[in-house]
This record gives sequence, structure tokens and C-alpha cells, in this order.
Amino acid sequence: MSKIMIVEDEAVIRQLISEELQKWQFETFGTTDFHAVFDDFQSQAPQLVLLDINLPVYDGFYWCQKIREVSKVPIIFISSRNTNMDMIMAMNMGGDDFVTKPFELDVLVAKINALLRRSYNYVEGSQETFAHNGLILNVDNSSVEINGELVDLSKNEYRLLYILMKNHGKILSREKLLRALWDDERFVDDNTLTVNINRLRRKIEQAGVHNYIETKVGQGYIVP
Repeated sequence: MSKIMIVEDEAVIRQLISEELQKWQFETFGTTDFHAVFDDFQSQAPQLVLLDINLPVYDGFYWCQKIREVSKVPIIFISSRNTNMDMIMAMNMGGDDFVTKPFELDVLVAKINALLRRSYNYVEGSQETFAHNGLILNVDNSSVEINGELVDLSKNEYRLLYILMKNHGKILSREKLLRALWDDERFVDDNTLTVNINRLRRKIEQAGVHNYIETKVGQGYIVP
């Protein structure tokens, strides 16, 4: 049974989410001490975190950054703030998805299930290694090596690189990448893909490999 940690200061919303998730056989833990979000995370060891942005004491971006210092656990931001800048900040801080309030509970459950599948199941039993133009991606242990240096990627960045390397030489449309990353792209802001592509490119360039992912205007992306 997967445990979901709910970091939401509005008690009614926290309770509604918790009750819905329990119907789907999830174990839930709702934070009530907003000075101790990180302590709760460490003591509860959840498989996924639902994280509001507007919180007492420190905001969700701060807590996401703290969690990312020690863990790659999936994080879904839930917030009434819905500007592109908020979504970009959420992704840049290490969030895996973003849900805007008000939202349908069944959509949230679908996103949680999809993210849990991607995060814990999609590399099971595989023992593949992809090597191309200085990058080595080991599917067995989810590691990426660039010019002999291990590079830390988020789950979305790793999945994106995996798909592009596996299909190198082929142009992949934005729609195909969205479906591969988020299962149902209808619930994902298109800007989320751009943020993840740009962040992945930056990390690859910082490791010394330039122009690894090319944009084909009007068509998509390619690792040539």
C-alpha cells in the first residue's frame, strides 16, 4: 500500500483528499505542523507528496527544495496559483506535476496512479544500457553518465532522456513525449514539457555536451 503525504493547510481540502485516497486503498498522512514538514517527511517516508504552495511559515517551493536535497520521491504541487511562472517554479524546484485548484478528485487520483507507475514500475526487470555521443544511460539503476561523470536527473528528466535516446535519429512530437511522460496529456500544461526539456538540456551542457537535443520547429525534438 502506497503512502501519500498531504501538505495542505486548509483542513477541509486536506480531509477531502485523504478520504478520497483512502477509498483507493492509499495510506495517507496529513501534515498539521507546518514548522515540521520536512521532519514529517523523513519520519513518514511516503511514496508520494501532495504539496500546496501557499503554506504557513515556509511556502511549498521551500519544502520541495528541502525534500529534493535527500529524496527523488514524486511530488505533485496542488495550488490555486496557476500562472506560468508558478508552474515553472514548481518544475524547477523539482516538482513532477502541477494540479490547479479547484480540481476534480478523480483527476488527482489518476495523476497519482500514473506518477506512481512511472516512478516505481517502468524500469522493473529491464537491464538495458543506451550509449550515444558521450552519454551512457543505464536503465537497470536509473543512472546517467556524461563524459565519465554521473549526472543527477529528476524522474521526468530521466524518463525524457530515456525516450529520446531510445529513439535517437527519430523526431518525437511534443504530443508523443507528453503521453509518454504523463500518460494523459490533457491534464498537463504544454509548458511543462518545455520546462523539462530546457532543464535537461542545461544539465547535459553543464556536463560538457552541447546541442545534444535538437528542436525541429513544428515537429518536435530529436537526439540526432
